[in-house]
Amino acid sequence: MQLNAADIAQKRIDLGLTQKEFAAALGMGSSGERTVRRWESGDTSPTAAECAFIASLDAGAPFDQGERSDAPFTFCDLFAGIGGIRMPFQELGGRCVFSCEWDKFAQKTYRMNYGETPAGDIRQVASNDIPDFDVLLAGFPCQPFSLAGVSKKQSLGRPTGFEDKTQGTLFFEVARIIRDKRPKAFLLENVKNLTSHDGGKTFKVIRQTLEEDLGYHIFWKVLDSKNWTCQHRERIYIVGFREEVPFSWDDLEVPGPGHTLGEILEEQPNERYTISDKLWAYLRAYREKHEAAGHGFGYSMVGPEDTTRTLSARYHKDGSEILVGQEGKNPRKLTPRECARLQGFPDEFIIPVSDTQAYRQFGNSVTVPVVRSVAKLMMEVF
Repeated sequence: MQLNAADIAQKRIDLGLTQKEFAAALGMGSSGERTVRRWESGDTSPTAAECAFIASLDAGAPFDQGERSDAPFTFCDLFAGIGGIRMPFQELGGRCVFSCEWDKFAQKTYRMNYGETPAGDIRQVASNDIPDFDVLLAGFPCQPFSLAGVSKKQSLGRPTGFEDKTQGTLFFEVARIIRDKRPKAFLLENVKNLTSHDGGKTFKVIRQTLEEDLGYHIFWKVLDSKNWTCQHRERIYIVGFREEVPFSWDDLEVPGPGHTLGEILEEQPNERYTISDKLWAYLRAYREKHEAAGHGFGYSMVGPEDTTRTLSARYHKDGSEILVGQEGKNPRKLTPRECARLQGFPDEFIIPVSDTQAYRQFGNSVTVPVVRSVAKLMMEVF
């Protein structure tokens, strides 16, 4: 099979990708953008194998759910990111009827992998524009709202919570959709500190809203990803059911610790992930300064037998939170593919964005195997 310059350019445009993003989707290295540019100008041509792969990009995303008219349950994917929460529920046979994610780069990654582009700002989506569904999924942002403000408004007879149009917190968008659609169940994911955020007020309002205002039976637990992958990452998972069910966190399938970085490392990572002499000198000086002051700040050096710190969306800046030691040269950052593996994404998952965006996306995502265990437990009592 052979594609000419016009075919390649049109394919990229149809996918809504820049030349750099197109190169990333093809798994090309640092010179990939230049190669794509030369293909489209006709200076060079891709090999037959490369042409076949390019042609396959619109033949079906690797995690396209298909029709699934007989799916045992349906679900809605809010604050979808790159689809980490969606993946296990789809694996269990569920059909996604609606997804929403405002970030345009995350939308591209979602589209390349699931074959659909999520809606944008959830605040602009009316509940009646969302098809009915059985399970709501959401990794919503953590934002402050004051109980004192709620109490004062109640005393004045003014609207509170998701009835208050000025409240502006995205949790209440989730609550609005739960209120209007009344799903059988939901799964919400957030940072561990949600329970202590704003002195515990934020979590208290969330529980009040879900239990008292909406009438759901909720169960929550902080889970550490190190029991599923080689990453220490604590997140809170809030499960809710419309009816009483025999749900218990004691029944959760937990593989247990013992996972190591060696499980996810690439055999021959590109040299561009090795940090420069200048950055390495800065990181060492920064660490020495804070160690002298009694602080725990600084880089984290890991090897194949270790568990990593939490991967964050800031990883693209210098990679200091997780540096991989290398014999005879400066340490390196994790590659985007290694970050994907660290979060439990399969290697079939396409990374169609720049390294900077990829680090942000995987740093903001969930650990897929953790969600898989939670999803299985939910479906057992669903």
